[in-house]
Amino acid sequence: MATKNKQVLLANRPQGWVQESDFQLVETDVAALRDGEVLVKNLYLSLDPYMRGRMNEGKSYAASSKLQEVMVGGTVGVIVESKNPNFQVDEHVLGYFGWQEYGISDGKGLQKVSVSQQLPASAYLGVLGMPGLTAWVGLMSIGQPKAGETVVVSAASGAVGSVVGQLAKAHGCHVVGIAGGKAKCDYVVNELGFDACVDYKAGKLVEDLAAATPDGIDVYFENVGGEILEAVLDRLNAHARIPLCGFVSQYNETTPHAVRNFGALLINRVKLQGFIVGEHAELFPQAIKELSELVASGKIKYRETVAEGIESSPKAFIGMLKGENFGKQLVKLA
Repeated sequence: MATKNKQVLLANRPQGWVQESDFQLVETDVAALRDGEVLVKNLYLSLDPYMRGRMNEGKSYAASSKLQEVMVGGTVGVIVESKNPNFQVDEHVLGYFGWQEYGISDGKGLQKVSVSQQLPASAYLGVLGMPGLTAWVGLMSIGQPKAGETVVVSAASGAVGSVVGQLAKAHGCHVVGIAGGKAKCDYVVNELGFDACVDYKAGKLVEDLAAATPDGIDVYFENVGGEILEAVLDRLNAHARIPLCGFVSQYNETTPHAVRNFGALLINRVKLQGFIVGEHAELFPQAIKELSELVASGKIKYRETVAEGIESSPKAFIGMLKGENFGKQLVKLA
């Protein structure tokens, strides 16, 4: 009897906020392996803000997800059957199988990972995966922080932002996070070691940011956009750097926030650079080496929000876009 594979397909292209009805849960039979192929049982699925953009049509840095096809996404899993001499049963692999319980591959694009108590499988989708690499590449390559400078990061308790702040601290910077709610700000300061955190939901964003950055801002790692970006622009120092990673506050808006003070970029001779982490693969070995050492030694801490079962993926994804998750949002598949 064939193994059953539950999958989540993109059913509709959202107009504004994503709805659970924009997805469809189906069950299919896993195909028999051909020579050179492996069957991977996915253990965890990564849910990330970039997926919202893939649901739209139109020009972007990557192709849109197609209707009635499996939603895109990173996965970590274990090989349960192999007809490829380069991969053995029970090896753990990082892949890009999307929102489904099983995936078949000819081995291209699969990355073997070493799973241990210090480095569990889920970490390869977060702090040691795409989010961690994004944090390292954006901060170290574009932000280029110097000891004593002030680094500010939005979505500071999230999978990317939390690593950015801890890396900046490790390099001797004064680090200020921006997050939504007292619990997230307390976590960022008390557990992750940030110097301060501004709660943008407290209603005093401009005043609190000014108080937390008395010497201005040298590096701003941008994850959010909107009014937070606007507040930061007024605090930038001359020759500040902005690694532009995302605009999560704007992804579901039909009328994006109009930033009023873009002139600050010219006045302060600011370097603003958007980036896609996959275009910087030459930096990955250095990034993974540093991140692995910091995680294994406990100098970089991380937190995960884990939904259970493939059926929970749409609800968990929408919650992540609304900031309901704490740290990296995952779905446990097995």
